[in-house]
Amino acid sequence: MSALQRVAARAALKPKHLTLSRRGYAAPTAHEEPDPQLHGYPQLPDVSRQTLPPKGWWDWQMRRNFGDVMHERDELYSMWGPDVAPIPPATALRQFTIAALGFVGFGFLVKYALVPERPCVPREYPFDGLVAELGGLEENKVRAIFQRLRDFF
Repeated sequence: MSALQRVAARAALKPKHLTLSRRGYAAPTAHEEPDPQLHGYPQLPDVSRQTLPPKGWWDWQMRRNFGDVMHERDELYSMWGPDVAPIPPATALRQFTIAALGFVGFGFLVKYALVPERPCVPREYPFDGLVAELGGLEENKVRAIFQRLRDFF
């Protein structure tokens, strides 16, 4: 038996499952269905009035002609609605990231690269910083606490 015959025999003996439907979800519609909540009111396109040309309207400020049908969501698409972004969000995010990194980079440059070295060596005291001469570490801590309390009252 050749390899081709074996493959054909396996395919013929393989159980076949019969299904009535291939998908279990609704098919998308090709046409736009009317919104039942509008109840016959015209469905206007979702276009902001800010994107329309500024001249050629009866009302120049709102960019409307007399008798025009108002949009269902006029508060969003009128001239007083939220501004239309002049650039895509991905470009705005990239530009903001570049600006923020520029500010942070300038801050690091000022903090670490432009700070001059100290003109002299810091003071050095003998005997572990004069701990014994000042009365010891514990006394200094208590003295600082009492100094703060005295300044408070």
